[in-house]
Amino acid sequence: MRIGIIGTGAMADALGTHWVRAGHEVLIGGRDEERAAALAARTGAAGHGTPSAAAGFGDAVLLAVPYEAGAVVAGELRDVLRGRVLVDCSNPVGPGFALLTGGGPSAARRIADAAPAAHVVKAFNLCHEDVWRMDPPVFDGRPLAVPVCGDDEAALDAVRELVKDAGCAPFAAGGLERAGLLEATAALLIGLWVGEGADAQAIAPPLAYAAGAPRAGAVTSP
Repeated sequence: MRIGIIGTGAMADALGTHWVRAGHEVLIGGRDEERAAALAARTGAAGHGTPSAAAGFGDAVLLAVPYEAGAVVAGELRDVLRGRVLVDCSNPVGPGFALLTGGGPSAARRIADAAPAAHVVKAFNLCHEDVWRMDPPVFDGRPLAVPVCGDDEAALDAVRELVKDAGCAPFAAGGLERAGLLEATAALLIGLWVGEGADAQAIAPPLAYAAGAPRAGAVTSP
């Protein structure tokens, strides 16, 4: 797959490295040519260029820019992004671990509105960039699960492949209207992990108990 990455920060570095290793052809795009060139060299990407060059290069495009810039960049590149898979990994989380979108549209929806002909998919937003640098992100023998939200099935298939190529397991999380739930989940988890030093995994019971405690005599999977 040809993948354009818009951005030269930690998420572009971590995910781009996985995708180059998996055999994809990656082009790094950034406003700072020197940073884009350095990241391309570090990840082994096929090349570097402007954000527009990255958007036009990829069958799939990772928008790895801060939340505040996401819709602006998508709007500037809306014509180039037409028909392309556009992956949003941003987190609209501010001081005090507050959700910056409030009761309004999600970050992913704002990007989709800015580039309406692109196929926006929300993914890769729940973990610190150092987790994505792991090769692979596996904990106690279980690959990290990555919820994926989007409305176009072909776009979802492409992103599921990219999730697997990062050593993770894709989880179907619904249409793009559910992206706000993923973003709110990130705000909650970051607040627990970073703000409280809490083991946030402990808030969820095992799958067998998700709908209530198993009844006596019921057979559960090992």
